[in-house]
Amino acid sequence: MNKINPARGLKVEGKKVSRDRFLNQAELAQFFDALAQEGEFFRDFLLLALLTGARRANVCAMHWDEINLLEAQWRIPKTKNGEAQTVMLSPPAVEILQARQGKYGGKGFVFPGPGVTGHLVEPKKALQRVLGRAGIPYGRNVPNGVTLHDLRRTLGSWQAISGSSLPIIGGSLGHKSPAATAVYSRLNTQAIRDSVEKADARMLSMAGLKEGESLVQFLEGKREGAAQ
Repeated sequence: MNKINPARGLKVEGKKVSRDRFLNQAELAQFFDALAQEGEFFRDFLLLALLTGARRANVCAMHWDEINLLEAQWRIPKTKNGEAQTVMLSPPAVEILQARQGKYGGKGFVFPGPGVTGHLVEPKKALQRVLGRAGIPYGRNVPNGVTLHDLRRTLGSWQAISGSSLPIIGGSLGHKSPAATAVYSRLNTQAIRDSVEKADARMLSMAGLKEGESLVQFLEGKREGAAQ
């Protein structure tokens, strides 16, 4: 006699549902238009979150001592999975960091804050402002809503759209799994860099950025145009 599972069909409260939300082509154009109207501090933060695919906590705590602009690399000492990660910085990401370094120097946290940590802690309100201007809903529990983590997923998704393999995408985002760790350790870092640069360039092209054009000047031009 077959037994009926009394829990069958019931949803477990608090259980996380796997998400596949990312910014599509049309939304990327809207996002960058709205981002251009944001203040420089949070504009740069959200750009780096998108272009590097790094986790919120790591971008908030980004320190100049971890960044090698000559090698276009960001060495995160410890990520969520407990290990260090080297993030390959695309040319637009390097440009943003160079601009910040030129204006504010290259010491301490890239995004300093007034709290006990010394760095930015919660950028949620800034993302809400940008998404509001872009006409994109915010929130995990909102229909079609976008969260900060979805910017990380956006990079990975556009890497996949651009033809990168899953191990390469996982390596660039610092994913860790028993099956993938051994593969990541053998990956050519140049392949990861190529994947990130290709995805970043494709995402930025959706906003109208032309090849070789300065991202910072492009966004400042959008801001000035909107103010007129």
